[in-house]
Amino acid sequence: MAFIRKKPREQQLQLYSRERFSLLLLNLEEYYFEQHTANHIQHKGNRNERKIRGSLKICSKSVIFEPDAISQPIIKIPLRDCIKIGKHGENGASRHFAKAVPGGISLIFSQVYFIKEHNIVAPYKTERGTMEYVFELDVSGKVDDVVETLLQLHRASCLDKLGDQTAMITAILQSRLARTSFDKNRFQSVSETLHMECKAEMVTPLVTNPGHVCVTDTTLYFQPLNGYPTPVVQITLQDVRRIYKRRHGLMPLGLEVFCTEDDLCSDIYLKFYEPQDRDDLYFYIATYLEHHVAERSAESYTLQWQRGHLSNYQYLLHLNSLADRSCNDLSQYPVFPWVVSDYSSPELDLSNPGTFRDLSKPVGALNKERLERLLARYQEMPEPKFMYGSHYSSPGYVLFYLVRIAPEYMLCLQNGRFDNADRMFNSIAETWKNCLDGATDFKELIPEFYGDDVSFLINSLKLDLGKRQGGQMVDDVKLPPWARSPEDFLRKSREALESSYVSEHLHEWIDLVFGYKQKGGDAVGAHNVFHPLTYEGGVDLNSMEDPDEKVAVLTQILEFGQTPKQLFATPHPRRITPRFKSGSQPSSCNASTADSPERRRLTRLPLDAVSPGEESFEDLTEESRTLAWSNITKLQLYEQHRIHKEAVTGIAVSCNGSSVFTTSQDSTLKMFSKESKMLQRSISFSNMALSSCLLLPGDATVISSSWDNNVYFYSVAFGRCQDTLMGHDDAVSKICWLDSRLYSASWDSTVKVWSGVPPEMSAARRHQFDLLAELEHDVGVDTISLNAAGTLLVSGTREGTVTIWDLTTATMLHQIPCHSGTICDTAFSPDSRHVLSTGEDGCLNIIDVQTGMLISSMTSDEPQRCFIWDGNSVLSGSQSGELLIWDLLGGRSTERIRGHAGAVTCMWMNEQCSSVITGGEDRQITFWKLQY
Repeated sequence: MAFIRKKPREQQLQLYSRERFSLLLLNLEEYYFEQHTANHIQHKGNRNERKIRGSLKICSKSVIFEPDAISQPIIKIPLRDCIKIGKHGENGASRHFAKAVPGGISLIFSQVYFIKEHNIVAPYKTERGTMEYVFELDVSGKVDDVVETLLQLHRASCLDKLGDQTAMITAILQSRLARTSFDKNRFQSVSETLHMECKAEMVTPLVTNPGHVCVTDTTLYFQPLNGYPTPVVQITLQDVRRIYKRRHGLMPLGLEVFCTEDDLCSDIYLKFYEPQDRDDLYFYIATYLEHHVAERSAESYTLQWQRGHLSNYQYLLHLNSLADRSCNDLSQYPVFPWVVSDYSSPELDLSNPGTFRDLSKPVGALNKERLERLLARYQEMPEPKFMYGSHYSSPGYVLFYLVRIAPEYMLCLQNGRFDNADRMFNSIAETWKNCLDGATDFKELIPEFYGDDVSFLINSLKLDLGKRQGGQMVDDVKLPPWARSPEDFLRKSREALESSYVSEHLHEWIDLVFGYKQKGGDAVGAHNVFHPLTYEGGVDLNSMEDPDEKVAVLTQILEFGQTPKQLFATPHPRRITPRFKSGSQPSSCNASTADSPERRRLTRLPLDAVSPGEESFEDLTEESRTLAWSNITKLQLYEQHRIHKEAVTGIAVSCNGSSVFTTSQDSTLKMFSKESKMLQRSISFSNMALSSCLLLPGDATVISSSWDNNVYFYSVAFGRCQDTLMGHDDAVSKICWLDSRLYSASWDSTVKVWSGVPPEMSAARRHQFDLLAELEHDVGVDTISLNAAGTLLVSGTREGTVTIWDLTTATMLHQIPCHSGTICDTAFSPDSRHVLSTGEDGCLNIIDVQTGMLISSMTSDEPQRCFIWDGNSVLSGSQSGELLIWDLLGGRSTERIRGHAGAVTCMWMNEQCSSVITGGEDRQITFWKLQY
């Protein structure tokens, strides 16, 4: 339906226009070459002559005559059914005519089709028997050329082997394309500069149209070889918003161009003869366009979907597009899931899990008894094995759903016939039941079931679709009892798709169709194995030497259906639905000092739940954070102070904000008064650099880590080093503290967890540190961070690996090598669902905690040394000294703020997110305020 709506306005009413011819009247894989104004000569006896005015279309497998009068049927004569083709009057007048017709072409054949008589879309009428038709061209001088072309195409159609037929027709087509070129007079402006021209085909559902592609500095052009439907199609480059490389017939030859951000169907789909031509055109357009949205990865949309910025419907559309599904290619039409299983109740209860289909299983596995039969056959089958003899998406299934609005497509696909009336799309409930029980029916849905156009459910064209066995005529689709109208059905279907149940389980269906359960052992375990030809890489057409075999395989690929390109190789993360959202304090806003009473436990919170007290808790602090982050671009420099002799490495601030503690590579810990703007203390523990610092709850003790392998405890009240922890064999790079536990990372390849003593305990016991856990790494660890609950830890190594640890069991959950160099900083999102990491490679990577999947990656032109974030936006400190603001959901940097003269090395933000302090290689600490 989308591809019908997308037609140019002059074609939208084609069913009712005077021009009735379309490429859908051709056979599949047939080309339309040229047309000639002509008369169809009819005789009564040998004396009465009648001329029917129209146009004669020369196609690769047929001759089509379209009369001007819509009361007359379109005539289609297959070339393979022709007995004789020639100039009329050669070797004497034909037996059916008294005299020769000047400029006439005679066709003697055994079969003819009559189509769209009185402009009514209906199954083709067929007449058989030896007949002769004569067509008189207006330009008699073209008769010889036309006859020669027809004879050549006739020879191709009569070849015994299908591969030989295809090869000869292809040679004829390429010869025609080689003899022509793009007409430069079609340029919109004489000042346009030509950048590229090549041969290609414009793809529309079921048909392709050959011609020439041309791109200038302002416009993309396609000129059809036959001048149909218009002499030239043009797209202004400034209007282009999205372009995608496509596979067509499992080959990397397609390119699709969109002039809108969110439309389902493209403005043009081109299929090239050479992959290099496709890639060259893509590169030119992509690099030229100011407004071009780069072809994004599936993972970049996952974050937006997880956090509720994309609906389930929008996310599925993006995944389909990225998996090469296109409305212009019915063998790869966008696929959507059945989500409702109740089509008999008077009301649709979306709060009842029993209303929904099990999204963890393919359609073929929903019926246990049928699955057992299929598995028994599968076990006995020789290699290559497959469980299902048909696919969940194919051209036939798409047109099954859309026959009421796309009848000509169905007639094209089925050689001029509609399907049997009892096999038509008659009822939603019947269709679902057949998908559950049918021996060969495993089809899913299409996007139209969740859209807003009801026309595919209504027989508004009054098509004669046949009579069922019970005597009823096939008319509108019968809706379930809970739908009061087609509009109500689509509205409730969309509500079901966006419901909490589907949001919580949609990732399971994505695993089957786009993800890791699509292929291999996981697919076998999920009962999700289809015919090998449906998979990308299932067959190498280029390696096939037998042309017949190659054509047969390609035909099967195009007609049987194709599995989407695999987008995910690991389990897909689930969506963060409202009941899973937490009001917990952002771990990145000083996670090392978070110490709320309800978090003083070391029992791991499930990744898909939060404590009851946190589930719906929102307070003024949370509101202020949200407001602050929405205005983060208004951050303004307040004051700067140079208090160190080397780079600043750590910042900690007292609860009242009056005292700022900093560490530096100059080996000192300094205490700065924000009120008096004066340095109050300077402490040196060793002659080596200090790497980080934090304040214990109560602000009585500062802990500093050092490159001398030690961790130092400094008493603010007594002004002296109170304790030293000698726990590592190399430099300590980062420390965190939560719930009386110290976490230390070191270049000795370990992260250690220590039991600390609460500051209120007596001084006599403060020297007791027990090693609770040791988290081993392969190389040195440069940074660590805790989630707000203290149940998870993330570490980053000098070789670019991010590791997520379960602290309740001291076990590794995920290890993700996602950077090409040292990791600079890591932090959990406030809800503990994601980890953000930055590295010396300039990348900002987002990892899903539950699955360990890298779901988004952005690249900066320089390393981002430190950052804070709220899950959606990031404030980072760069190597050049600038602060950068990133929109993670948009996948880009939105603001640059000048800050330090050297790299920004550390960063602190207060709980309300209204005040920021940064430290840099320029030895300064900089105070920032949010002005809004």
